[in-house]
Amino acid sequence: MERADVLLVGGGVASARCARALRRHGFEGTIVLVTAEAVPPYNRPPLSKELLRADLPDDLVLAEAPGWYERRGVDLRTGATVVELDAGERTVRLDDGTSIGFERCLLATGAAPRELPVPGGEGAMLLRTLADARHLRSAAVQASAGAPVTVVGGGFIGVEVASALATLRLAPTIVEMTGRLWGGALGSELAAWGMAQLTGIGVTVRAGSVTRLDAGSAWIGDERLPHALALAGIGVIPRVELAQRAGLEVADGIVVDPAQRTSHASIWSAGDVARAGPRRVEHWHAAREAGERAALSMLGLPPTPHRVPWVFSEVGGVALDVMGASDGWDDERWVAGGSVLAFLDGSRVVQLAVIGSALEPERGRAIVGAEASLAVLEAELAGG
Repeated sequence: MERADVLLVGGGVASARCARALRRHGFEGTIVLVTAEAVPPYNRPPLSKELLRADLPDDLVLAEAPGWYERRGVDLRTGATVVELDAGERTVRLDDGTSIGFERCLLATGAAPRELPVPGGEGAMLLRTLADARHLRSAAVQASAGAPVTVVGGGFIGVEVASALATLRLAPTIVEMTGRLWGGALGSELAAWGMAQLTGIGVTVRAGSVTRLDAGSAWIGDERLPHALALAGIGVIPRVELAQRAGLEVADGIVVDPAQRTSHASIWSAGDVARAGPRRVEHWHAAREAGERAALSMLGLPPTPHRVPWVFSEVGGVALDVMGASDGWDDERWVAGGSVLAFLDGSRVVQLAVIGSALEPERGRAIVGAEASLAVLEAELAGG
């Protein structure tokens, strides 16, 4: 049986950042990184943005340069899937029959996109992997200019994909069940701003639920929407099966403590599959920070504290940063000439939406984390 001092399961940014942090802090033991994909770990945000708009080489989306793993002594296994985890014996079995024992393990198995649960729903493209993005771009550039596209779901993925496809001279229609962008989770003011941005680049947004798909159309009840292609962006499901079968605590993700450790003392988890606190956070920045936090914990060093969530998005080619993930607020206030939207609980800022990089994200995270007053936010924006 092969052995690894640290085994990283999953090919996302959480595993890559964990490996980097381990080496940066002087860890000299063996590190094995196993990913089911045929390529090294990469950053997912460009998949629904830059990679759709332009035919970028893989190197520009990789989490680390191609030779980084060899230089840092990280044994990278691409195209390999962990099919069994024995937590008690601290071993895994790969799909080729190989067994690997470990001292410490990080589960960063990510999440799978939800398939559209309607007749013909399997005909809708999904966007989660680099291969998915390549397939979607190929279909988009082969379509005729002005061809209609159905995008099911008005969340971050749906909005970003529709924005990118519009730049390729297609005519996307976002079908959102609630009729409000981001399902209403980011309030009415930001939804109205987003709607105006999308309308300005030729994206239609309409309320409704797709009830079935066929080869060239989506149906909303008895209404037919013809299209050249369709994509579903209706959320993801954490890949917890491996952890469940191993007996780890699972509840809408692999449950972890503040140091990213699971219910087993030798196993950590990070990225979209992990849940620390009341909710999972499915953002790139959180995955990166969690991977680094897990590495520190593995080394017995104080883990960095969890920070305010931050997601970077684009709407119609305009940058949108959202800091915080509040469950509620009682007021939405535009400041800085309409470039920053403050979500207020009383006078406290509990969430921010920043348009066009009007506020440096780390400053925004600090303001939300401190639940600073609106006056503090305005002073920050004024340079004071």
